[in-house]
Amino acid sequence: MDAKAPKFQIGDTVVVKVYGTVGKITAVRQLEGGYFYVVNGREGLLSEQSLARLEEYDGILYKKEEVNIELKFFIGDIVKVKGYGGVLFKIAGFRTEIWRYAEDAWEDVIYEMVSIPKGEWLEADEDELLLIADAGQADSFVSRYQFFYPMKSSPLYQLVTSDLKTQEKIDRLLDMYNDYALLLNLFGDEAYRAMLEAVKMQIRVLAAHGGPD
Repeated sequence: MDAKAPKFQIGDTVVVKVYGTVGKITAVRQLEGGYFYVVNGREGLLSEQSLARLEEYDGILYKKEEVNIELKFFIGDIVKVKGYGGVLFKIAGFRTEIWRYAEDAWEDVIYEMVSIPKGEWLEADEDELLLIADAGQADSFVSRYQFFYPMKSSPLYQLVTSDLKTQEKIDRLLDMYNDYALLLNLFGDEAYRAMLEAVKMQIRVLAAHGGPD
């Protein structure tokens, strides 16, 4: 006795009942005496009971749309935001918003970020952002940034703005430079190299412009 023929053939248009989406049969498989189907070349097998011919289906049909969104920024990137001056932000996450209307359609990417170093939360779209350093360079850049633009609570800020004589400030910066040079030799971390460059910049500024002696 001949085996039962498959209900659907390659090329048939069918409805996936559970989703109400329409597709074409792209492969037929026979397993354990039954037939299973691949729809639109997707992974996974669907049983005959889970499919219906388009002309026989009386449920609700849903149009399926694939949306490709190109990201300009990624988690860990360091950016500036319009309207926030020189404040730097680190991207902590993002979400997409998809808008569909009868006569128009667009997608938005909203980036969620925290300020450096205060950690204040902010959301902005990609048109408001300017990339300063990508995620791979972020740690090194932040270390250098904090030396060029030291925060009031940092030892470097207190040193540069202290009442010490210029030469004493330079001497202490040289000690700091030697410490980071040793760390760079020991660990090879590029963050220490960035710190060395930042300390050298501070020394040059003091040597060129001096200060109260």
